[in-house]
Amino acid sequence: MYNALVSHRPKVVVIGGGTGLPVILKNLKDKHVDITAVVTVADDGGSSGIIRDYINVVPPGDIRNVIAALSELPETELELFQYRFDSKDSFFAGHAIGNLIIAALSEMEGGIFDAVQYLSQSMRVNGNIYPAANEPLELHAEFTDGSQLRGESEITAADKQIKRVWVTTRNNDGEPEAVQEVVDAILNADQIVLGPGSLFTSILPNLMIKNVGEAILESSADVVYICNIMTQKGETDNFTEADHVRVLNEHLGRNFVNTVLVNNKKVPEEYMDYQKWNEISQPVKHDFQGLRDMGCRVVSADFLELKERGAFHNGQEVADELINLIGRPNDY
Repeated sequence: MYNALVSHRPKVVVIGGGTGLPVILKNLKDKHVDITAVVTVADDGGSSGIIRDYINVVPPGDIRNVIAALSELPETELELFQYRFDSKDSFFAGHAIGNLIIAALSEMEGGIFDAVQYLSQSMRVNGNIYPAANEPLELHAEFTDGSQLRGESEITAADKQIKRVWVTTRNNDGEPEAVQEVVDAILNADQIVLGPGSLFTSILPNLMIKNVGEAILESSADVVYICNIMTQKGETDNFTEADHVRVLNEHLGRNFVNTVLVNNKKVPEEYMDYQKWNEISQPVKHDFQGLRDMGCRVVSADFLELKERGAFHNGQEVADELINLIGRPNDY
């Protein structure tokens, strides 16, 4: 593996998916830490979903973005890996070159895990990238009205309040399971980071893999949740920070989140383009006491970055705080 691991570097495991995960990883890459990214494999949208419908591979989009974030290749080579065809061709249109490479390697190596390890070496990845499972998973949700749906895009589009989520293998031929490397990384971690990302469709799908959830509960690492800045339409409307953590705790059956990073910088209403960012609902409401009641240490700071008329996490500020937290006693 490029940039060989040094035993005394703190071990940080970041778990999630979506667009938020690469932002944090890119800024952690240059810190003196041993990074392992555990990436969701339950996505079913966009180019990733189309590829999965044609060939039975894990949707590669989130993995592609994480590889690019941790790669030490020159920018021009990363641009080629990330290039998305704008051709009018019915097959190539909208596909990213990296997605096609990952899909091809998955067939050649007999699974996504070995494919990603091979590609990580080729692309000089600084750290480890582990798909949460070695096969495509399907996300299921039960809503508060008792109805159920499967598939990430279907669940989000339903625009109903979600009660719980779980994952199954795509063929329902057994219980989803992470490879041993994922479990070992979690058990040996000094810090486990959840998010930022969609609560029900990017973070929880990983935790709902039984041996992943069990490893997190067994681990002695500080579990840090990076709370989203904005609620997500159809998933977390009207949620407070405490609501996000409550859902995480309920899914694993006990209070396991130790530390929560909360943005305290006000999002300017006049800046936001709600038509462009149509998934965004409103700023997540503060509930510091609710977090403390669940045993969480609250770190409140300006983690906001405004760009493209939207509100995002400032990756550098978040990464700096994660490093500050390593080795600091829990002062709940």
